[in-house]
Amino acid sequence: MSSAATGRISVPVGSLRQFVEAVFAARGMSAEHAACVTDALIWANLRGIDTHGVNRVPRYVELIDLGYMNAQPSIDVQEVAIGSLRIEADRAPGPIAMTLAMEGAIDRARIAGIGIALVRATTHTAALGYYTRHAATRGCLGIAYSASQPNMAYHGARAAGVSTSPLSISAPGGADASPIVLDIASGIVSHGRLIQARKLKQALEPGLAIDREGNPTTDPALAHVPLPMAGPKGSGLALMIELLTSVLAGNPLLAESLEGTALGKHHRQNGVCIAIDIARFIDPQVFAQEASRLACDIHALPAADSAHPPLTPGERGDRMMAVRAHSGIPLSPPVAADLRNLAQKLAIALPAELEI
Repeated sequence: MSSAATGRISVPVGSLRQFVEAVFAARGMSAEHAACVTDALIWANLRGIDTHGVNRVPRYVELIDLGYMNAQPSIDVQEVAIGSLRIEADRAPGPIAMTLAMEGAIDRARIAGIGIALVRATTHTAALGYYTRHAATRGCLGIAYSASQPNMAYHGARAAGVSTSPLSISAPGGADASPIVLDIASGIVSHGRLIQARKLKQALEPGLAIDREGNPTTDPALAHVPLPMAGPKGSGLALMIELLTSVLAGNPLLAESLEGTALGKHHRQNGVCIAIDIARFIDPQVFAQEASRLACDIHALPAADSAHPPLTPGERGDRMMAVRAHSGIPLSPPVAADLRNLAQKLAIALPAELEI
């Protein structure tokens, strides 16, 4: 459906990028850090992951103003062992800490075959495919996952007990193909999707969320907690990601929140980035050939719906990026209004398309 048909406003990528960078600079980020955070959010929009795009900008500003997100962090990178890093992020914006972590993991993978960087005390990590895709373009398999406070129901419970715990895995897709990028979360839908539905007043499908009392609901105004995908599998995955990040980093999130401690009330996240150097295990050209072969086999499967043939992870995002890079990023009326309010608050010029 066109932007005009949905009431959305298409904004050129360059104009939107310039505006968002100016917002973060106005809140104290260096030009380099503002560009990094902006690029991660714009990338999500370009690929159709609008729940993790520029709609997050007002929330990031709020987190900075509350002191939960540090616009000028002192990040400490510690060498734990060959191939292993621990990054004390000092509440850095997630894209800054996670980009540094993936770069560090790739560098260590060149030395040890596999590199891992554990990120402690960052903030919203944005779309994880942004980091793993970068690893794939550098000849590595990329893995990233992150944890935050409880915002998803635990299977068998009527309240939030775990986070939606996103996970991304990327691999080179072949000589002439884009990387294969899986980017998922352990919830049936993301928490951002509930926020989006609430703003757009879009009714939800049954079985996606519960209200504050733990009752199933399709009302976007009442939907408060997403349900885990595949029941115990989704909540179990989320629980294990908490152990693989927060507990391992000595920065527990779920227990602190569930027990109502003072620390548990603060916005915090932890993450992990892993890179595997393909060349240490197999000729990269052979890997690329086999990846292309597998993709072709998937495409050749009989389609359940002729209008939607089978795709490999990331293909839909690649197609969306090609369109939006040319036509601009469509913003819903509520998101456009939020950005207008932010521009007025910070005295920053808006993209012409958002001017009333």
